[in-house]
Amino acid sequence: MPERLDPGLRDRTVAWLAGEVDEDSREELGELLDRADRGEPGAAAELADRMTGSLTFGTAGLRGPVRAGPNGMNTAVVVRTTAGVAEWLTAHGRAGQLVVIGRDGRHGSERFAAAAAEVLHAAGFDARTLPGPLPTPVLAYAVGHLGAAAGIQITASHNPPADNGYKLYDHTGAQIVPPSDEEIEAAIGRAPGAKEIARKPGVPVVGPELLESYLAKVAALPHGKSRELRIAATALHGVGAEVLIEALRGAGFTDVHLVARQSKPDPDFPTVSFPNPEEPGATDLLLALAAEVGADLAIALDPDADRCAVGVPGPGGSWRMLRGDETGALLGEHVLSTTDSENPLVATTIVSSSLLGEIAAAHGARYAETLTGFKWLARAGEGLVFAYEEALGLCVNPDFVHDKDGIAAAVVACDLAATAKAAGRSLLDLLDDLAGRHGVYLTDQLSLRFPDARVPARLLAGLRAEPPAELGGFPVRTEDLLPRTDALRLTGDGFRVVIRPSGTEPKLKAYLQVTEPVPDAVEPARKKAAERLAVLRAGLAALLPATR
Repeated sequence: MPERLDPGLRDRTVAWLAGEVDEDSREELGELLDRADRGEPGAAAELADRMTGSLTFGTAGLRGPVRAGPNGMNTAVVVRTTAGVAEWLTAHGRAGQLVVIGRDGRHGSERFAAAAAEVLHAAGFDARTLPGPLPTPVLAYAVGHLGAAAGIQITASHNPPADNGYKLYDHTGAQIVPPSDEEIEAAIGRAPGAKEIARKPGVPVVGPELLESYLAKVAALPHGKSRELRIAATALHGVGAEVLIEALRGAGFTDVHLVARQSKPDPDFPTVSFPNPEEPGATDLLLALAAEVGADLAIALDPDADRCAVGVPGPGGSWRMLRGDETGALLGEHVLSTTDSENPLVATTIVSSSLLGEIAAAHGARYAETLTGFKWLARAGEGLVFAYEEALGLCVNPDFVHDKDGIAAAVVACDLAATAKAAGRSLLDLLDDLAGRHGVYLTDQLSLRFPDARVPARLLAGLRAEPPAELGGFPVRTEDLLPRTDALRLTGDGFRVVIRPSGTEPKLKAYLQVTEPVPDAVEPARKKAAERLAVLRAGLAALLPATR
C-alpha cells in the first residue's frame, strides 16, 4: 500500500519551494515531493526529515548535510541566515560596517559564500570576500586585522563529506557566544522567503596583502634557531596545503613533503572515511610517507586547517600520532618557556587534560579551564598566550588569531621539534620530561556516533536519572554540570570522566583522564596508568549502551 503524504507536510514543502532561489535545489526538492505524492517507500519520511524544523543557529553557527529544504545547507538557508545576521549586526549598531566572508573547498561552499556576501552587500554592509578557498584561521585573522564587524566562514571543518556549514565571528575575531546565537536565530525566524531577500553582486575581493600579512606574523612565531627538520604533511583534501607550505617556508622550514593524493581540495575526500585527523585510518597515508622519507615530524591538518595533529617516530621505525592532550602539553610548555609576557595566562577546557595546569604553576603562570569550544577559550582572560582543546585545537598565537589555528600550531610544533633535535632529543623525550616533573597524565576518548541526532541526549538523560556508583570496579562520584553546560563529570581516585553530547555532530563523547605519580621511573608509572585507563574505558563502553 503506498505511503500517504501528510497534507500539512505537502503545504510546507510547496511554500518553501515558492521561496527557493537555487534551481538545483528546487528540482531536487520538487522531485522528492513528487515521489512522496506517488507513495514511493521512504520518500515521505525523507521529505519530513528535510521539512520538519530547520538547521539551528547555535554558537557553532550552522552545520548539516548539503541538500534542499530548511533542514539542510543550501543557498536559500544561507540567504535567510545572512539576512538574520544583517539584522542582528544592525541592532547592535554595526549597520554598514565591514564584514569579511571566506570559504573552504566543500560542496556548495563557493555559491554559499557568494550568496552570503551578496545579501550583506545589498543590505548596505561593506562586504568583502577572501580570494578563493582559504583556511578558517585566515578568516579569523582578517576580522581583527581589517577591523571588521563580523566574519563568516563557509565550512563544515572535519565533518563528513556530505556536510557544509556557516561559522560566524563577531567583531572580536572570536566565534560568537550566547546570547548572540539566540538573537540571530530569532532574526532568521523573522526573515522572509529567500526569494524576497535582496542580493547585490559585485562584492569586492580582499587583496593578497591580507594573506601575506598573516603569513608574516606566523613566520615570526618560532623562537628557536635550528631549522634542520624533515617534515611530512597532509591537508586531508582540504584547503591548508599551500598556506602551510608558505608558512613553514617563511619560518625557515623548507624540507617538507606533502601527501600528494591529499594535497588538493577535494570535497569528496576520497582517501579517508572521515576527514578528521582523530579518526582511525585518517593519517595512514601521512605516516607511511613520513616513514618513507625519513621524516622527523608529521603534521596533519583538518580540511579547513584550524586543527593540527602531530605525528612522531618511535622505536624501530614505528610512527604514531600524538593525542591532542599530548601536543597541548608540549606546546603549552614551549610557549611558557619562551614567552616574554609578564603575567601569562594559558587555558584549556573542562574535558582536556589538567596537566596544563601543573605546567602553568611550575612557570608561575595563570591557568584557566573553560567550557568546550574555542569561543570560550578565546575569551579565557587578559594576557592569554596559549590555549588548546583535546580535539586537536591549538592556539599559539592569540594576539592575532582569536581561534584555533592549525597553520600557526604546525609552525610552532616544528620549532619545538627542531630545537629538540638539535639537542639530540625527541618530542617523546620531552613528554617523558613532563611526566617526570608532574606525573603521568593519560587521556582517552570514547565517541559514539548515531544516525538519530536525538539519541545522545537520551543517553545522557539516562545517566542523569541513574548515575553509576562504579566504573570498571572503581567507585565514582557523579557531578551534573548543568546549567553551566550539558555534561556529567564522574570522578574517582586518580581519574576523571566527562560525558557530553557533541556540539557539531550526532555523537555522545566521553573524555577519560587517569593520573599516576612518578616516584622513580616514568615507564612503570605510565604502564600502571595505561592499565587503569583500559579498565575504565571498558567499564564506560559497557555502561553507555546500557543507557540507550
